[in-house]
Amino acid sequence: MHFSKKTAILILGLAILVVFAGSVACQKKAETPAAEAVTAVTDFEGTVRAALGRYMYLSTAQGFDIVLPGFDAATLAGKTIKVKGNLLPDHPPVFLADSVESGGQTVYTRSQEFQVEDFNEVKVREAVKPLTITGINKPEEWEGKGEGKVYGKLQKGDVNYIVISDDKGKPLANIVVDSLSIYSNYYIQKLRLFDKFWFYVKIKDSVDKKLRTKNKEIFHADVFDVGLY
Repeated sequence: MHFSKKTAILILGLAILVVFAGSVACQKKAETPAAEAVTAVTDFEGTVRAALGRYMYLSTAQGFDIVLPGFDAATLAGKTIKVKGNLLPDHPPVFLADSVESGGQTVYTRSQEFQVEDFNEVKVREAVKPLTITGINKPEEWEGKGEGKVYGKLQKGDVNYIVISDDKGKPLANIVVDSLSIYSNYYIQKLRLFDKFWFYVKIKDSVDKKLRTKNKEIFHADVFDVGLY
């Protein structure tokens, strides 16, 4: 059988359209159940890997912070539990727990609604700009900025520091941590496998210039959030 050049092109074009339409249909079919699965999640079961205040994390619930209003989640650390509740689309990535079972017994039943409190919405984090710290004697890099995020390592002691390093990994400056929010401490537990991450800070007083050279402290700060981005 012989085809003209025009006919062959037409057949090829139709074949491409059929394949494309099939690909789109398959993609849509694959994406829809996934989206439905996310919104339909009502329970998780696993071992509590991190817990502090009202926050709890299960490795089987990656990407979500399980919140138990009015309850000390730290009492469940290390225990295998089953939690029922619902995702809060307006407050990602919060999974609001309605009940928690451990050892066959109910250990938590929610009696309060979710309150934002120290939890920071994604839009709040996205609005915080990174600080570029290049030296201990350049206060213009942090003074007057109000807040910012810095990439570093938490060094705990009598005084807690965020240690900032240069591109070669050499310690460059220390931020004096006056306080860490409960959510920040909880998240540090979640990030225990990481040495460095982003700290979201409220910038306070600068350290006296005479002391900066001695201990590389540049300013005091309150940490209100922590994360990998």
